[in-house]
Amino acid sequence: MIYRKLGRTDIDVSAICLGSMTWGTQNSEAEAHEQLDYAVDEGVNFIDTAEMYPTNPMSKETKGDTERFIGSWLARSGRRSDVVIATKITGPGRDYVRGGRKIDRAGILEAVDESLKRLQTDYIDLYQLHWPNRGSYHFRQSWTFDPSKQDSQQAQNDIAEALQALDEVVKAGKVRHVGLSNESAWGTAQYLKVAEAGGLPRVQSIQNEYSLMQRIFDLDLGELAHHENVGLLAYSPLAAGLLTGKYQGDVTPAGTRRAATPDLGGRIGAISFAVIDEYLAVARKHGLDPAQMALAFCLSRHFMTSVIIGATSMAQLRTNIASVDVTLGDDVLDDIQAIYRRYPVPM
Repeated sequence: MIYRKLGRTDIDVSAICLGSMTWGTQNSEAEAHEQLDYAVDEGVNFIDTAEMYPTNPMSKETKGDTERFIGSWLARSGRRSDVVIATKITGPGRDYVRGGRKIDRAGILEAVDESLKRLQTDYIDLYQLHWPNRGSYHFRQSWTFDPSKQDSQQAQNDIAEALQALDEVVKAGKVRHVGLSNESAWGTAQYLKVAEAGGLPRVQSIQNEYSLMQRIFDLDLGELAHHENVGLLAYSPLAAGLLTGKYQGDVTPAGTRRAATPDLGGRIGAISFAVIDEYLAVARKHGLDPAQMALAFCLSRHFMTSVIIGATSMAQLRTNIASVDVTLGDDVLDDIQAIYRRYPVPM
């Protein structure tokens, strides 16, 4: 396993992070524990979750079950000191989470305590804001995103309030470090500026979508990540499974994510399958497993701290973790770049 520093902290996290959002819908508690046992034995020390998980689908009835599964594993295994746990507070808009209200001081204090109980731990290593109050272009919203409708002063007030509340939980020993998710370059820069000016916790990471099919992080956020040492934790590095090839031909295998979410959260568009065909051809040409090629590409990026993998089967988990041992040669990277130049935003 490869390990990298989490931002400017002294924490080393595995370059592969074990994602958990299927635990509680597509995976049982016993299967979650099996995945955790295997991954940690393989050197994975980084686990990502969220108070609103599981997904596919998300619901009031299952909210928090994923954290509970991790908590029962921690209690059973006694391996709390072996892992770095990252979780998130839900952003506004989910009515079954604190009435759908925006992230505020009271919500952060409440959510941290609830996550600690479900996780059966005294501290959270990385606490992340799942998405910003002001909205964002993530989750396939780039086509309608309009920042001119944002209230600049309110956005900055929200950032200051969140950082002050996070400072409280850090000082209380409940959280070690903080991070962002589904943020923009402007938002991240504001968090850094406000934290530095007020002696508040510095954001150490940003968890955004990144894959061969979604590379907008390469641009302004990639530059910010480099200069400010706020590394990317990439989610959906396989484009919700599209890059494995299992949906090619517009099929939906039973038990897959697409069976619950037909368009995979808007990832399936007019040219998606055609572009994926090209990436699959590159993998075949160079004798690579397509999932491992896609993950190895993410791992090679200069701004990458950790790539978050998700699996519903142990076979998938083994394949995905093994991608850490795959190095892509210049010939592979040149072929990938040629496709990217033709299709920079294919979904």
